[in-house]
Amino acid sequence: MRFIRRLFGWQGEQAEGDPRLQRASHVTPGRDQPIRPIDSEAEPDAPAEEHADESSPPPAPANEIDAQPAPQPPKPLPENPKPPSQPAPRRTVPEPPITEPSLNLQPKRNVQQQPLTYGIASHVGRLRSNNEDACFGMQWHSITVDERPDFGFFVVADGMGGHLDGERAAGIAVQTLAAEMLERVYTPMLRNFDANSSPTILDALVSAAESANRAVVQQVPGGGTTLSAVAIVGNLAYVAHVGDSRAYLVQGDIIEQLTTDHTLVQRLLQMQELTPEQAANYPQKNVLYRAIGQNEELKVERMIRTLPPGARIVICTDGLWDMVDDDTIGKVARTARTPQEACDRLVQLANEGGGIDNISVIVMKLPDAPSQD
Repeated sequence: MRFIRRLFGWQGEQAEGDPRLQRASHVTPGRDQPIRPIDSEAEPDAPAEEHADESSPPPAPANEIDAQPAPQPPKPLPENPKPPSQPAPRRTVPEPPITEPSLNLQPKRNVQQQPLTYGIASHVGRLRSNNEDACFGMQWHSITVDERPDFGFFVVADGMGGHLDGERAAGIAVQTLAAEMLERVYTPMLRNFDANSSPTILDALVSAAESANRAVVQQVPGGGTTLSAVAIVGNLAYVAHVGDSRAYLVQGDIIEQLTTDHTLVQRLLQMQELTPEQAANYPQKNVLYRAIGQNEELKVERMIRTLPPGARIVICTDGLWDMVDDDTIGKVARTARTPQEACDRLVQLANEGGGIDNISVIVMKLPDAPSQD
């Protein structure tokens, strides 16, 4: 209990009842509210190249650079769920600094006879009166003499702020991100694709997320949103992520969570302050320590992953993964006839499991390996 009190800066019963720490459903503290550090005795931040984030994994091999999250325990579907009267509120806590590895992977330049395919679905759920999620998806496939790879860009956002603030925050974030990516990546690629410039795709994605953060700060005071974005160029996925929406990679029978949940409960798991069993029912599991629109400065989780032929990528809000376990998400994405059928089935399962929040999901399928004929 002493750890939790120090984590939030609580000092006695009066601090626990401080109304500044409690806001509407799915909301974080205001930007003008000072937040105490997790550990006031910790050393000051060092340069990024010298200290890595506590949640960062050991350096990956040179040909596979990734920010691997801590393993997430499966969450089985509840039997005969009894939805609560309302979803739990959200708040934020601070986090340690993050260090990004160098990124030098290049997409393959090969003619892809099959296009990248995808599906999108979003549903208000069983308890909400409005949908505060937002989604965006597009893909470009061409067969030309210069052998340009497929390009796809996909985003999900889960707004917070209550009433229309969350809805507006998610919409503004997705629109801002998409507009900047189309201008900085898509249009230049149509004119002249250069594989040697591919690392700038990740730079553009992170810059677009930062622009989305500024837009939400300016246009929706008090609102915020999660954001999980994936740009696909050929056989590479570029990922930018903030909050507790998720991106998964499905390869064969294996589903891998690519992103980290920026939540208090995940931080406590990483610090071994909670067991997976305790985390499953932790009363503050909806507390975020990172979100779009909550501060002028934004730390964006980023990574590049190589994608095998036929792989699936799933990005979704917590309205899906909190109701449907990872193995089921992977199985549906893998076995559905089309990505759209997978999305529709996953939304159905989330509602059958309780549907306590808005549900949004995008499923992408990479082209299969070319035949040897």
